[in-house]
Amino acid sequence: MDTRHMRYFVALAETLHFGHAAARMNMSQPPFSRQIASIERTLGARLFERNSRNVALTAAGKHFLEECRAVLSHFDAACRDVQLVASGAKGELKLGFMMNAAYSVVPSLVRMYSETRPDVRLVLEERIPTDIEEMLMEGRLDAAVTFGGSPAPHLRTALLARDRLRLILPDHHPLARVEQAGPKHLEGERLIAAPASVTPTLRDAIRNYCVAAGVVPHFALEPRLQHTIIRLVAEGLGIALIPQSLCTDLAEGLVSRPIANAPEFDIVLCASATSNNPAVPQLFEVAKSLHGSLTHPDGRD
Repeated sequence: MDTRHMRYFVALAETLHFGHAAARMNMSQPPFSRQIASIERTLGARLFERNSRNVALTAAGKHFLEECRAVLSHFDAACRDVQLVASGAKGELKLGFMMNAAYSVVPSLVRMYSETRPDVRLVLEERIPTDIEEMLMEGRLDAAVTFGGSPAPHLRTALLARDRLRLILPDHHPLARVEQAGPKHLEGERLIAAPASVTPTLRDAIRNYCVAAGVVPHFALEPRLQHTIIRLVAEGLGIALIPQSLCTDLAEGLVSRPIANAPEFDIVLCASATSNNPAVPQLFEVAKSLHGSLTHPDGRD
């Protein structure tokens, strides 16, 4: 028995007429009748009562009809799904992202992608940048939103937006009164920043910004997460330079200030250049349109 035999049976069960059922299956009646007889022999049960004038389902036939319809429905759906998955219209896509991207591009990217591919299940994972790179290389992520860097031959990338550093500090701190801070303002200050092992892009940007002006940065605390950095600043344990995208909804008692010649960095979508997930290309198409609709965090293109 296979799905072909089930379709023969369903055709006769629904028409209750050998000639009509055979025509539906594009067969002549004699070989069709032989197929029905073969099915009954294989199952060891009569599925139809027939005489010279009528064909009727037996109790076993009625039960078998329900089961065949269910099996064929699942089988047909599976065949359709294979085509949809192969085209990238259905399936699963594991998307990683760093925390500050959740406050800027990720919501728009997810919304736009879900609108174009509603049957693709998005699995979202918030990770630190160094974890993202490792997970992409190991295939544990299909794509990710992270900091841009030197072009990597094993990665495909697309620019989503640009972000820049901004100073955050308690509202009672002396620097809270300046309109714009510079590297000299940071001299001697307790800086709170993630270590280079977590986010080398941010750490290098802060260090290079200070060193270029002859200032040796004093990194007093080095938590891994940007949320923790913000919380420690709120407790008065230091000040911090964080992505501007994280400064839109600071807790009470915290203020942010622009810094002169603030270091900028790209926010990119990346995926393995050899990814075989057919849902990935459409994500990059969405990224292109998203980049065209976004402006710089401070309102500039």
